[in-house]
Amino acid sequence: QVQLVESGGGSVQSGGSLRLSCAASGDTYSRDCMAWFRQAPGKEREEVARIDRYRTTTYTDSVKGRFIISQDNAKNTLYLQMNQLKAEDTAMYYCAAAAATYKWGRWGCGEFGYWGQGTQVTVSS
Repeated sequence: QVQLVESGGGSVQSGGSLRLSCAASGDTYSRDCMAWFRQAPGKEREEVARIDRYRTTTYTDSVKGRFIISQDNAKNTLYLQMNQLKAEDTAMYYCAAAAATYKWGRWGCGEFGYWGQGTQVTVSS
């Protein structure tokens, strides 16, 4: 079992910054991969960024160059530094965890099956 608790959301003006945190506990193998997702009203949930067991990071195109995903050394806390925020970044942000899976000669991320309760980010223009 994995427990995830997000914090750090809030309201900010366009162009501002926020840093989200996700405190992770429980089985370490089940959280070898961590990610941030978001869901805006009336829209599907989308993956914003992920970090895998090699600490390789990937981002959705709309946040590249603005958001940074990172972890502390013990991998107990996941962060999302969000800069140059735009109104379209407004959403509920969720932390998620997955076990690593071995495929095609390397470890990748399995399905994200553990989720936090979410933290709201609102960007006003």
